[in-house]
Amino acid sequence: MILIVDDRSENILPLKKILELHNFKTDSAESGEEALKKILHNTYSLIIMDVQMPGMDGFEVAEAISGFNKAKDIPILFLSAVNKEKKFITKGYTSGGIDYLTKPVDPDILLLKVKTFNKLYEQQQELKAIQLSLQNEIETRKQAQENLAAHMQELQFVLESLPQIAFTMSTDGKIEYVNEHWYQYSEDTLHLPETHPDDPSCESWKEALLKGSEFSCDLRLKQLSSGEYRYFLLKIIPVIQQGNVIRWVGTYTDIHQQKMANEVLEHKVEQRTRELVLKNSELETTNHELQQFAWVVSHDLKEPLRKIQTFNHIIKDKFLTGNIEAESYLDRSISSSKRMSSLISDLLDYSRLSISANFSQTNLNELIDEILGDFEENIRDKNAVLTIDSLPVVETIPSQIRQVFQNLISNALKFSKPDISPVISITGEIIESLNEDSPVSPTGDFCRITISDNGIGFDEKFLDRIFVIFQRLNNQSSYEGTGIGLAIAKKIMDKHNGLISAKSSENRGASFILILPLTQTNQAVNALNTDKLYQ
Repeated sequence: MILIVDDRSENILPLKKILELHNFKTDSAESGEEALKKILHNTYSLIIMDVQMPGMDGFEVAEAISGFNKAKDIPILFLSAVNKEKKFITKGYTSGGIDYLTKPVDPDILLLKVKTFNKLYEQQQELKAIQLSLQNEIETRKQAQENLAAHMQELQFVLESLPQIAFTMSTDGKIEYVNEHWYQYSEDTLHLPETHPDDPSCESWKEALLKGSEFSCDLRLKQLSSGEYRYFLLKIIPVIQQGNVIRWVGTYTDIHQQKMANEVLEHKVEQRTRELVLKNSELETTNHELQQFAWVVSHDLKEPLRKIQTFNHIIKDKFLTGNIEAESYLDRSISSSKRMSSLISDLLDYSRLSISANFSQTNLNELIDEILGDFEENIRDKNAVLTIDSLPVVETIPSQIRQVFQNLISNALKFSKPDISPVISITGEIIESLNEDSPVSPTGDFCRITISDNGIGFDEKFLDRIFVIFQRLNNQSSYEGTGIGLAIAKKIMDKHNGLISAKSSENRGASFILILPLTQTNQAVNALNTDKLYQ
C-alpha cells in the first residue's frame, strides 16, 4: 500500500486516481502528524510526501520516520512545487528521501518511479525474510551442535564410568572415542585389541555396519600388561537419529569368569551324564534280574500253595465229612491259600508294568466287548445293566490298558449294593488338555473316559489311598481282593502319560475318570509333566 501525504486534498485526489488505475492500493494523510500516526499502525511500501506543509513539513516527517524501526526502510518520494532549489533537493535526500520531484509532475515518470520503488521495497522485504530465515536456521543449527556436543560429553562421561571397554565409531567404522579401559588391550585408537588366533573372526560386524543392525560375538582379547587372553563379549549397537545411523557405540564386557565356570560346569555335566548312563545300565540289568527273580519266586511260591489247596480239599472230602468244626477250620485254610495265590499273581502283574512295551492304535469299544465277554457269567448272576458310549481309538499298550478297564469293571460289579442290580455306564469325550475339568473340544488331543456305577462308593477323603498298593477301604470278609488292582491301574495310566481319578460318596456309587492322550506324542508327555509339576 502507498501513503500520499499532502495538506491539500485536491493534490491527493489525482495522485490516488492515477495509482489506483494501475492497481496500487493507496492511503492518504493531510498532515505530517496524521502521517506519523498512520505509519505506526500500517505497513506501506512507498510514501509520496509533499515538502511544504503547515506544522511538520515533509523533511521533519521524514526525519521522524527514520527513527521508527518499523518504518525506517520505507522509501520516501518528495514532491514540491515551491522548494525547487538545489539546497532543498539536497535536504530531501539527506532527511531520508530516495527521490525528489518538482511539480507539476509528469504522470508517466511518477508511475515509473512508483513501480520501481515498490518493486525495490518488495525485494527488500523478501531479502529480509530470507535473512531472517537464515538467521533462524543458523540459530537452530548452532543449538543442535551445542546439544550434540552436550550429548557427546554425556555419552563420553557414561562410557568413561563403565567397567567395560567402551568406544564410539563413526558411520565409516573409524574409532572416534575410547575410554581408559581400552588402553589395557590396545596401544592406540588406530588398532582394535588383539584377539586369540584360534577364535573365529568377528569381522562380520562390518556387514552389520552396512545394514545398520546390532552385532555381538564372543572372543578372547590379549591383555597388554600380562599377555593373557581373556574372554569378552563384543557388542556394537547403532545410534539412530531421525531414522539414520549417526554413529556406533561398542563395548567389550569381560565374561572370563563366567566362561571358565561354564566350562567347568559343562565338564561336570558331561561326567555326571556318563555316570548316570552307567547307573541306568546297571539299574536296567538289576531290574531285569528282579523280574526274573519275581517269575521264579512266583512259580516257587505258587507250587506249594497249589499242593496245600489240593491236600486240603482231599482231607476235607475224605476224612472230615460231617465234622462241621473241622470243615470250618479247613475252609479258612483253603480261603487263605487262595488269597495268597491271588496276591502272588497280582504282585507279578504289578512287577510286569516296568517292562517296556510298544504302543499301538486300540479300539476301546472292541477291547471292552472282550472284557464283558469274560465277565458274562458274573453280569448275568448280578443282573447288571451296562451302557457304553462310542469310545475313540487311542494309542495304548493294549494288554495293559485292558487290565485298567478290567479292574474298574470288576470293582463296579464287586462293590455293588446287596439286592440291588449294578448299573454301570462308560462314557467318552474328546477334551482340550490333560485336566480332569478340561472343556470338551472336537479338535482336542486327549480323551476323557468315565466309568460310573451305583455301588457302595467310598468317602472322598480316602481318595489318595485307593491308588496305593495294598490299601483297602472295605473289610476282607465282605469283599474279596488284594488291594493291588487300583494301584496297577494308576501305574498303567502313568505309563500311558495319562491320569486317573475318582469321585464318590458313601452308598452313592463311584465314578472313575481316565484321561488318555489320543497319541503318545511329546505334546502329551510334556502336558503330563507340566501338570504333575504344579500339582
